[in-house]
Formats: sequence, C-alpha cells, structure tokens
Amino acid sequence: MADGREMTFWDHLEVLRWSLFRTLGVVLVLFIAAFVLMPSIFDSAILAPTTGDFFVYKWLGGIFSGDFKVDIVNINVTAPFFTHMRTSFLMALVVGFPYLLVEVWLFVKPALYSNEKKGMGAAMLAVAFLFYLGCAVGYLVVFPLTFRFLAGYHIGTGILTQISLNSYISTFVSIIFIMGLVFELPVLAWVLGKFGIVNKQLLRKWRRYAIVALLVLAAVITPTGDPFTLSVVFLPLYLLYEVSILVVPAPAPEDPAE
Repeated sequence: MADGREMTFWDHLEVLRWSLFRTLGVVLVLFIAAFVLMPSIFDSAILAPTTGDFFVYKWLGGIFSGDFKVDIVNINVTAPFFTHMRTSFLMALVVGFPYLLVEVWLFVKPALYSNEKKGMGAAMLAVAFLFYLGCAVGYLVVFPLTFRFLAGYHIGTGILTQISLNSYISTFVSIIFIMGLVFELPVLAWVLGKFGIVNKQLLRKWRRYAIVALLVLAAVITPTGDPFTLSVVFLPLYLLYEVSILVVPAPAPEDPAE
C-alpha cells in the first residue's frame, strides 16, 4: 500500500529504483573504504594462512609439524590491480550484507500479508548472523586446512609447486562464500516450512540421506581426503541440519469442526 492506495506496477518500479540507488551508494562507499585499507588487510588477513605463524596453525600445532611458508607468485601484470579491485568489492558486499537484507525486506514487505510478515524480521537477522558465522568458519577452519593440505601435496619429487595470485584468491573467496551460503540452511528450512513445503517429519525421515549428501558436500568443499579435515567440515553442516529440524515451524492444528 502507498498513501492508503494499492501500489501500481510503476509504484513498485519507483520503490525498486530508489532501493537500488541506496544500495549502490552504500556499496560504493564501502568499496572505496575497502580499496584504501586493502593493502594492510591483504597482508594481515588474506595472506595470513600462507605462513606457519597463522594463529589457527598454532592452535593446531599438534597436527601440523615443521615450518610452513608458501610464496604466492604473480604471473600476470594486471593481476595485482584486478585482485585489489575484486577483493575490495567482495569486502564491501560482505560488510554491507545486513544493509542489503534491509533493502530487500523493505522492497518485499508491502507485498506480504500480515501473517507472512511474522518472524521475517528475526529471519533477516538470522540470515546475516549465519552468513557471517559461515564466513568465519570458512576463514578460520575450512580454508586453512584445505590450503595447508593442497599446498603441501606433491605428486612427484621433481615438481616445484608455485601458487599463483589468481589461484589463491579464487580458492580463498570460493570457500569462504560457499560456507557463508551453506550456513543459511536453517533459514531456508524455516522459510520452506513456513510455506508448507517441508516439515519436521519430512526432514527427520530424510536424515540418513541428508548425512550422505552432507558428507559429499564436505568432501567437495575440502578435497583433502583426511578424516580429520572432513570431520571438521561435516560436523558443522550436520549440526545445521539438526538446527533446521528444530526451527521448522510446526503445522497449524486442524480445526476439528472442519
């Protein structure tokens, strides 16, 4: 509704236009800030897993042995500049993710009925929290373990492993964003349950198949092959599935008069 009247197609387009303008403005400001700060962020955070001084490796000192140092090489003259641009843009999206959710909510809110709006505000907060939690797990657990294994893997003694800047950044970004998205499973289950597509009984019935699917997903995310790394990734995914069962809304009781 707009001013007490039904919103027309052009009204929705106008709302969408201003929403896009605000979103682009916020992303642009965050991009500029990230671009200025990126050199220090790159050294202290993005490249931190390439050395044995990374605090996660120190925590897991009993698992890893020996010195660890990987030099990231650049073989493309334009790679540093475009990597700087890409990582700054992705950083802006990550930091601005809650604001993007607010804009999405403000746009779709007028089209929802009052019963459909219930719980959506909390769901938006859960989406942001789980996304950041997934990114943190990806950065602190999944990527370091995967990178440490792959960087030290040798198919032959005569092969010198050199990791390019593009390869490193692509793997870094992919793993962290995949984990951020995977952690949205409970919210997705809640939304599907709210619209009657899934229910608790169905999720419990398919638990054994979900375990197999999550094991495959964990193996794809971390192609290390060792049981420890696979377990480190699988256990949070399985916990998310169990949380999804808990948060799926129970079906409304049937009216005995019907």
